[in-house]
Amino acid sequence: MTASPARAQRFREFKMPDVGEGLTEAEILKWYVQPGDTVADGQVVCEVETAKAAVELPIPYDGVVHELNFGEGVTVDVGTVIISVDTDPGAGPAAAPAADAPQEAAPAAEEDTEPQGRQAVLVGYGAAPSSTKRRARKQPAVPAQPEAAGAALQAELNGRATPAPMVTPVPVPAAPPAPAAPAAGAVTAGRPLAKPPVRKLAKDLGIDLATIAPTGPDGIITREDVHAAAAPAAAASVAAAPGPVAVAPAAVPVAGGERRVPVKGVRKATAQAMVASAFTAPHVTEFITVDVTRTMKLVQELKQDPDMAGLRVNPLLLVAKAFLVALRRHPEVNAAWDEANQEIVYKDDVNLGIAAATPRGLIVPNIKDAGSKTLPELAAELGDLVATARDGKTSPAAMSGGTVTITNVGVFGVDTGTPILNPGESAILAFGAVKLQPWVHKGKVKARQVTTLALSFDHRLIDGELGSKLLADIAAVLERPKRLITWG
Repeated sequence: MTASPARAQRFREFKMPDVGEGLTEAEILKWYVQPGDTVADGQVVCEVETAKAAVELPIPYDGVVHELNFGEGVTVDVGTVIISVDTDPGAGPAAAPAADAPQEAAPAAEEDTEPQGRQAVLVGYGAAPSSTKRRARKQPAVPAQPEAAGAALQAELNGRATPAPMVTPVPVPAAPPAPAAPAAGAVTAGRPLAKPPVRKLAKDLGIDLATIAPTGPDGIITREDVHAAAAPAAAASVAAAPGPVAVAPAAVPVAGGERRVPVKGVRKATAQAMVASAFTAPHVTEFITVDVTRTMKLVQELKQDPDMAGLRVNPLLLVAKAFLVALRRHPEVNAAWDEANQEIVYKDDVNLGIAAATPRGLIVPNIKDAGSKTLPELAAELGDLVATARDGKTSPAAMSGGTVTITNVGVFGVDTGTPILNPGESAILAFGAVKLQPWVHKGKVKARQVTTLALSFDHRLIDGELGSKLLADIAAVLERPKRLITWG
């Protein structure tokens, strides 16, 4: 239904924007406002988590919060209204635009018009408008064919509107009263109607759509319907709660001391990326054990250096610098595989990724053009990157465009591992724990500080010789850190 212009102008709706290129959904982590709160243009009203990062969303209106359409923990599709604001609260009480508002007679308004192109919002862009124009529904003169109507509606949900089939009218006896639209909660016969993301969610959770009672308009199954079917106990408590705000599905308890938690946000993106990388790029992993006693001494000396005052100096800093020096000696490693064009793309800048474990999962922000940084500049960038990641404030831009990565598994006491490439990158270096071990030094067995490095690389881009030379050079720098000067 269409609200009057005055009503629509008073109650402004804010939709979930695309806060990163190509993202389709985001989870509402926290609301900073509640209905009745006064908000100003540019004020942050909520924090959402996409597949890449947590982002704060500002509201582009002045007024009073009228309604929050979703609760915390709910995943919302881009382009869905999440909050409405009363921009003229002094005008007195009035109902916000709603789907069940009476439609004013307007014979000429046969079609809803939509603005062309994506509309800019304060964060990212809104959802791309559909190319499908929907006419107002009219009562058919003859009984509609349920299968054809259902297929047409499902085509609209899939974003592929098809022309209505030509139906030749035939004489029929007096038509019985038209059947009412399916009531919310009624299970309809035939193929269930649902959007593609909802169908995927049901498949992932092992739910048969035919067994779900739809609550959406026109008998459409919603995401909440699927979660309710997966968690009957949680759904019952949600149904009893007052108010229209959707509530996030809880973990589903099952017999045998297990629990099931929906995979979403950073964890979901990480899983998809690792599967794509592991089964797309042919991985090769090589290992080397190296005496890093001199490097560890240099770390202690740098901590006392006035030029490094206020900066975080640790072994990872020198491992990163050694990696960059080795890449300068073997620039062909800094490349990417373009499957679509069957080309190898050689990169001039090294965007060095640092794998960071956060409460929301693993993320890999990167330092842009890290090869051009001095040691103090690299230390400052590393400190900022880690702090931002742990606070959950890493931007999507900081996690895009990486070329190689370092993962520091040594902080967990692990000797090494076989790291999986970050999609689109050519190599990843695992830095293991530094331990005091017996080592032959100048012809005698002595206690030395030793670590193991593991380098995984894309064998489409890097053959065994090149990968071995790169890893050997990294180890050589760490064994004798003066090579940072002679090779750098």
